[in-house]
Amino acid sequence: MIPDDDKLHEECGVFGMWAPKNVHDAADDLYRGLLALQHRGQESAGITVCIDGALSTEKGMGLISQVFSAEDIKGMNGHMGIGHVRYSTAGSSNIENAQPLEGHGKLGDMAVAHNGTLVNADVLRSLLEDGGVLFRSEADSEVLLAMIARRADKGLESAVAEAMSAVKGSYALVMAAGDKLLGARDPFGIRPMVLGRREDRWYLASESCALESVGAETVRDIAPGEVILIDESGPRSIVQDLSNDRATCVFEYIYFARPDSHIDGISVMNSRLAMGRELAHEWSVEADLVCGVPDSGVPAALGFSRESGVPYGMGFIKNHYVGRTFINPDPVLRERAVSVKLNVLRDEVKGKKVLLIDDSIVRGTTSRRLVTLMREAGAKKVLFGVVSPPITHPCYFGIDTPVAADLIAHGMNIEAIRAALGADDLAYLSLDGLKKAIEKNEGHCLGCLTGRYPIPPHKLRGVE
Repeated sequence: MIPDDDKLHEECGVFGMWAPKNVHDAADDLYRGLLALQHRGQESAGITVCIDGALSTEKGMGLISQVFSAEDIKGMNGHMGIGHVRYSTAGSSNIENAQPLEGHGKLGDMAVAHNGTLVNADVLRSLLEDGGVLFRSEADSEVLLAMIARRADKGLESAVAEAMSAVKGSYALVMAAGDKLLGARDPFGIRPMVLGRREDRWYLASESCALESVGAETVRDIAPGEVILIDESGPRSIVQDLSNDRATCVFEYIYFARPDSHIDGISVMNSRLAMGRELAHEWSVEADLVCGVPDSGVPAALGFSRESGVPYGMGFIKNHYVGRTFINPDPVLRERAVSVKLNVLRDEVKGKKVLLIDDSIVRGTTSRRLVTLMREAGAKKVLFGVVSPPITHPCYFGIDTPVAADLIAHGMNIEAIRAALGADDLAYLSLDGLKKAIEKNEGHCLGCLTGRYPIPPHKLRGVE
């Protein structure tokens, strides 16, 4: 599918909640948690709750506020459950692929929702189909459910542990099984997941900002390779694979995560401010005004301004109410859609040397349009700064990157990219500068920037 802007796209956000059986407002907590994760997926939303020992799932296409009314939430009384917001990088955009997905078998009722991509899902699906399993969706989550059900005779904990050991890729998942809540994070920690608590309630979430939305405090990050189970005894780790080095996706800090989140103990906001500062150290440029491209470019622009002394200004106003109406496979129409989402404040930029700061450049279509909009508004010069190194390789771990040939930096040098954008000057933050900006500068996946991945591409499809 074609994204509605020229950015990398994360796949989904997940949220889980467990409370004692005398609690009956799980759906309310799940709804609020998913609202805080809406930036991770706007295509579909779903909630599963446990009501009197049975699971009930409601889901639909669109934003969480479009899918669920206040009456819907009030009618989904329960003491625990899971929720999901989706942006599809694999599988069609339809209700069958919306999550959570339910399964029923010897282990009882189960529902699962996950964020990421199981890169060997096709192989596992084929093996399961050969064994007589029928699938109703294209979602990787259904493959997980089938693998767990296949091992039902070993009990829930062993079945989950063995299923997780068979899959490869990136994932953060939550699962409701009877009155138990489970969570898992991939062995490299590529996708984030955090554990939280509010009194006698426990939460699992893709980002810490979702915990704050329900009044919970962060307890800790789920460790890479960890499977955690929460029941009346509290949380306990049933699997913890420490054999791999951490490789959290670096774009969580550059672009995906909300700035008020902390991932693996690192502040997203502080990281973005530091990226701007590092770019200012590396790039000596004369400008009258520095402007951040909303939303994730804004903290970086503030950091650049504070370090360089170039005044910060609001160059753009973003229309937050533009939906997915403007998805279009035509590159020309996609460029025009930028004019609907972003408007230039002409009085701020007219006659000035304007420095735009953005988080990344993917295809270059949006960046080119931003430069054009600034020139049309009367900017004297348009300079472009990027706080990630050039994206030169595709991602194999659940991020919607184009093929290498469509990445503008794959076959062009900096000067050629500058000319293609129509900018007067262009600079990218160096890889060393990016590492320095993140508080803990080790343990990140840099595959799309370097071509070096946690799992080599030729090993991704194997099944052990």
